[in-house]
Order: sequence, then structure tokens, then C-alpha cells
Amino acid sequence: MGDPAGIGPEVIAKALSGAHLHNVCRSIVIGSFPVMDRTIKALKLRLNVIRVHGHETTAPRRGTVAVLDPLDTPLRTFKPGIAAAETGAASVAFIKKAVELAQLGCIQGMVTAPINKEAINMAGCQYPGHTELLADLTHANESGMMIVGGPLRIMFVTTHVAIKDLSLLLTQAKIEKAIRLAQLALTTLFSIKRPRIGVAALNPHAGEHGLFGDEEARVILPAARATQQEGILTSDPLPADTLFGKAAKGSFDGVVALYHDQGLIPLKLVAFGTCVNLTVGLPIIRTSVDHGTAFDIVGKGVADPGSLIEAVKLAAKIAQNRMAATPSKKGRTRRVA
Repeated sequence: MGDPAGIGPEVIAKALSGAHLHNVCRSIVIGSFPVMDRTIKALKLRLNVIRVHGHETTAPRRGTVAVLDPLDTPLRTFKPGIAAAETGAASVAFIKKAVELAQLGCIQGMVTAPINKEAINMAGCQYPGHTELLADLTHANESGMMIVGGPLRIMFVTTHVAIKDLSLLLTQAKIEKAIRLAQLALTTLFSIKRPRIGVAALNPHAGEHGLFGDEEARVILPAARATQQEGILTSDPLPADTLFGKAAKGSFDGVVALYHDQGLIPLKLVAFGTCVNLTVGLPIIRTSVDHGTAFDIVGKGVADPGSLIEAVKLAAKIAQNRMAATPSKKGRTRRVA
């Protein structure tokens, strides 16, 4: 559910009210039962909310929303659209329960609605967001964020950092890690046997042989060449102003972007509202919406469920790919929380 005070409950209700997901997977909402019930009633959706207490194998009928509420006591009344310790703690409890079920094999993937960093910090959970918390809970050695939208699959070397700090933050090791994670995602999650990975340059014209900066020669090219030696089909650093267009037309299966806006601008140009955040390197499948809690529109009924719908579809597709690669599990029904 993400933060109950955000738009998570609304986009979940809207996503499950349509026909988009009924034939894709069997869904369980891990979150607050009273919040889910109130949200559906406020939106006047023709959905019946039922409480489940475990990972029941019986699929809820169409028009029924199954909610697994892991909270020991129901959430007290809270102010929608406001960060609070109680709702922050609840959102962390929902994540922990989903991870537990995924690790036990009770569910085949988890899809997360947005959490609020301020709220989880108020609750004593000192993580910047989902990715870091999930890596800790699953004891993942290496993990990172890939965002998928339209024809683009983009892995990020850095995310929420100041542009002025990039030159110091971009190291050969970090770029190699992002390339390896892109390779991992494209081969194991998207079933591409020999993916072609484009690596973005930092400076205009890829530095123009040092005229506009030395990051390409100093760290980006050595990282690309090192992964090429490992057998990965990595490009040398390419000017970002042409690379993303080439990737959108199919010249590359994935792109490694060096910073947040370098990758997000082209993604949101081609797939605004339907981008999906995919965590690579975890032992479980996890996708997420590519938007925040949107406190400013909570309760207005205008939140768009498009990104959540695409996130569920992608999680189910990855689960299907994994089942197809494991004959003993073939034929099992996909289940996503």
C-alpha cells in the first residue's frame, strides 16, 4: 500500500477496479484494511473488500479486493496528505510483510506504492527509500534502480545527488556496477540472451577528446572497456543527446545513465505516467510506481493508476519469465502483492 496518507490506496483501488489486471495475476493488497475499505467507498467503486489472514490459495473473484493487514492494531485516525510517524511505520510494516512472503515463496512478486521518506524517518526507519530498505531486508550484495518506460530500460549510476557533485561521485567502480546490474536485469528478468548496453557520456559530445571535460576518458571509458573484457556488449561512452534516441529505436536493449535527469527526461517524454521502477539485484521480484505520495492531491480522486498498472504487469511478466526458465514450476499461477 505504501504510505496510507498518500495516493497509494487510491491508485490500488482504481487499478483493481478495472479489467487491466484480472487476467494478469492474482493480487493481494498488503496494507491497512480500514484504509482500503474507506478509500473504495469514498471513490464509490463497485468493489468488495475482504480480509485475508495468510496467503490463501483461493483467488478472490473479480470485483473483490483481498487485503492482508499485518498491523497488530488498526491505524488510528490520521490526516491524509500529511507525513506522520504512525503512517510511516505502517508503510514499513507493509514492506516487511511483503518481503517475508516473497522470501517464503508465498507470493511471486511485490509491487510497491509510494512511501514518504520524512514519514518513515519520523518512525525511526533511517533509509532514503524502498531500494535501500529492500536491499537490507533481503541481504542483497549489489542492487540498483532500473526504470522501464515505453521502449527504454535505463539503469542509473547515481540518483538523487546534486549536479555539482557528480564529477566526484562518478567512479569507475560505480559505473561498472551499474553496467553489471543492467546486464543482470536484461538477461535474467527480461530474458535477453546477449543484451546490447549503451553507456551515456557525461559531457557534451562525450567530452570532445577532453575539450569539455575528462570524465569520459578518466572513468567512463575504463569502466565500459572493463565490462567489455567480461563479455558484456557495452558501448564506449556515447553522447546522451543521441544515445537515448538510438535506444528507443532498438539499437540498444538498455542504457546506463549517469544521473537522475539524464535518464528520467527521455523516459518521461516517451512514457509519462506509465514508467515503472524495477529493483535489480534482489533475490525477489520487486517493481514500483515511478511517482511519489503526491500529498497535494490525496482525497481529490484524481490520482492516475497508470504507473501502478504497468508495475503489476511487469512484475507478473518477470515472474512468468522465471517460471518458464524453471520447468518444475511451469503452470503455477502468478501472484503479486
